[in-house]
Amino acid sequence: MNVPEDLRYAESHEWLRADGTVGITDHAQHELTDVVFVDLPEIGKAVEAGQVACVVESVKAASDIYAPVSGKVVAVNEAVRSNPALVNTDPYGEGWLFKLEPSDASARERLKSPADYKAQIG
Repeated sequence: MNVPEDLRYAESHEWLRADGTVGITDHAQHELTDVVFVDLPEIGKAVEAGQVACVVESVKAASDIYAPVSGKVVAVNEAVRSNPALVNTDPYGEGWLFKLEPSDASARERLKSPADYKAQIG
């Protein structure tokens, strides 16, 4: 599984980039299989760490996507609305989901390091 070194990870398989961009991990998209719909959060929505921020539906199931840190949604990836398969084909690039403005700048450091996330997924 691809686990980029420049990201931090939530136990629930979301990743967070330093700029506040959030998506699901390669492991998560692999488990979901073919993503067919993404219900993105509204811009301006306040979310708490661990709270459902959006939903991703695959041919297998619908999965809640949790906010890895608390903050305000400042952008969403409109491209995944029209092409949900981007979540599968490029989970760390074009398949990102939303961008947060964290309410606590240090919260990112409390997420899992790449090494800890690799240990979690085996």
